[in-house]
Amino acid sequence: MQLVLFVVFLSVYSMTLIGNIILLLLIYNDSRLHTPMYFFIGNLSFLDLWLSSVYTPKILITCISEDKSISFAGCLAQFFFSAGLDYSECYLLAAMAYDRYVAISKPLLYAQAMSIKLCAMLVAASYLGGFINSSVITKKTFSFNFCGDNVIDDFFCDLLPLVKLACGRKDGYQELMYFLLASNVITPTVLILASYIFIIAIILRIRSTQGRLKAFSTCTSHLISVTLYYGSILYIYLCPRSNYPLDTDKIVSTFYTVLFPMLNPMIYSLRNKDVKEALNKLFK
Repeated sequence: MQLVLFVVFLSVYSMTLIGNIILLLLIYNDSRLHTPMYFFIGNLSFLDLWLSSVYTPKILITCISEDKSISFAGCLAQFFFSAGLDYSECYLLAAMAYDRYVAISKPLLYAQAMSIKLCAMLVAASYLGGFINSSVITKKTFSFNFCGDNVIDDFFCDLLPLVKLACGRKDGYQELMYFLLASNVITPTVLILASYIFIIAIILRIRSTQGRLKAFSTCTSHLISVTLYYGSILYIYLCPRSNYPLDTDKIVSTFYTVLFPMLNPMIYSLRNKDVKEALNKLFK
């Protein structure tokens, strides 16, 4: 299966690079896309480019090489950056939900309310929160002793397979995991739900059906993105380990770390009139 996996991962990685780079170029070059919403989408594309590049090149090398090993430092670096980027994306998606709320609740004052300074601060806070939490979990995870069979039963250095390999005492690790789950997943989820509750309340006050559909259509891409991303993360960390084999865990974790960065450009462009017009202009 190694050659098949190599072709699959190479195809996904190539599409990820092409899709996200094109989306970034469109946002940079087209003045119509110089809005707060596309500022966040551009940062999401940058995150996805970085996240897929943390994992996929090493996976490709592993598929075609006789040497399947990864150094301790390489595993640590892969774990640190992947966790930081995953957590940052959780916060960024919450910031994008707030952006959609402001756009619908204050359409005439949207540009003023979501100033460049505020947008930059929200993005910077997303990165800062993500990598601070990544530093905490990385330090704790790699302070364990790894003894015996040091085979990582996964495509990459992920949390659960590494904890499975660790031996000795793991005092406080479960509590740390619950704290990180609450701060990086549950809290952004609550903020997103709160934003959409307010959005739905505003949409219901719109009298015309066409007006309601138009207002809600600006949120559909973000809703699809949030559902896929948070759904896979919550499935991994909230589903009891006994309910499904580790192979299922591999598939789900591979989805949100490798496949999801490929899907985001499609989600935010296929249903978006402005992006399609900018793409036609670029090709012409």
